[in-house]
Amino acid sequence: MLTNNSLVLKKATFSLALGWTLLIAVLCLLKFTNLPAIRVSGADKYVHFTLHFVFTMLWGYYFWLKLNEIVLKKIVFVVTSSLCYGILIEILQETFTTTRHADIFDVLANFSGALVALVLFVLIKRHKIANK
Repeated sequence: MLTNNSLVLKKATFSLALGWTLLIAVLCLLKFTNLPAIRVSGADKYVHFTLHFVFTMLWGYYFWLKLNEIVLKKIVFVVTSSLCYGILIEILQETFTTTRHADIFDVLANFSGALVALVLFVLIKRHKIANK
C-alpha cells in the first residue's frame, strides 16, 4: 500500500536525483572564476568520482523506492546511464567550452564512482536477503 509518506519520499528522491543530474552539468560546463586552487593531486578525479557515486546512489534509491525492492537490473541501467552521461558531458566540454577539455580519465573516475555505488547496492541487497 502506498502511503503519503512513501509518495513524498519518492517525489523528494526523484527531485534530488534530477537536481543532482543538472548540478553535474552546471559544474562541468560552466566556467567558475575566483575559485580557490586545490593543491591536491588528482582532486578533479575525486570530484568526478563523487559526482557519479551520488548520481548512482540517488537514482538507484529512487528506483528502489519505486519498485519497493533493489532490482540490480535497474541499478545496472543507472550505472550505464551515468557512464553515458559522463561521456556526453566530456564531449560537450570539448565542443562547447573554451576552458574545459574532454578527458578519458574523468570518464574513468565517473565510472568508478558509479561502480562503487553498484557494489554498495549489491551488498545492501545481499544483506536484506540474508536477514529475511
